[in-house]
Amino acid sequence: MSIADQLLLFIRITRSQRIARRYFVVNGFDGALTMLGLLMGFYVSDQVALSVAISVCLGAAVALGMSGLTSAYISETAERAHELKVLEEAMITDLGESAHGKAARLMPFLIAIINGLAPFLIALIIILPLALGHWYPELIPKPVEYATVLAFIIIFLLGVFLGRISGHFWLWLGLKTLFIAFITTLLIYAISPS
Repeated sequence: MSIADQLLLFIRITRSQRIARRYFVVNGFDGALTMLGLLMGFYVSDQVALSVAISVCLGAAVALGMSGLTSAYISETAERAHELKVLEEAMITDLGESAHGKAARLMPFLIAIINGLAPFLIALIIILPLALGHWYPELIPKPVEYATVLAFIIIFLLGVFLGRISGHFWLWLGLKTLFIAFITTLLIYAISPS
């Protein structure tokens, strides 16, 4: 059996595709909304150097990625170990070297990677205009504004993705997530000192 076939078997045994998809969307949304919050903070302060904004956003992206990676690994390892134990007790046998045992060890690692990469990569995409504006100011004259628009687009697309997989009207869920982003920006703007 090839590695790809084994991986597909492990995913099917553990039903991990739904968990991984859910983690991707949830943590991706966290990453996008966090970047949006930082960008709005930079926008309303109007006094942050672009290099500082990039460093702050990169720091937040790394922290979100590490948080997603470690929290998912710890929780999924515990869940998979519990499920394997229950199955072993029901079957009255050790399944450590079976496909179920191997899946219980491998899938938490793969889910953790997805959970960590989602906010990290989405954050990197959102802060790309900041980096381009820093290196090529003539190309991106208002990098914070461009990055903010990109954050709104990504948040909308995450909603569309949720709509597609849930079977609901994709535009409605896209607009719901966009509304959340809009409320977030209004709250940040409202609490910012003038």
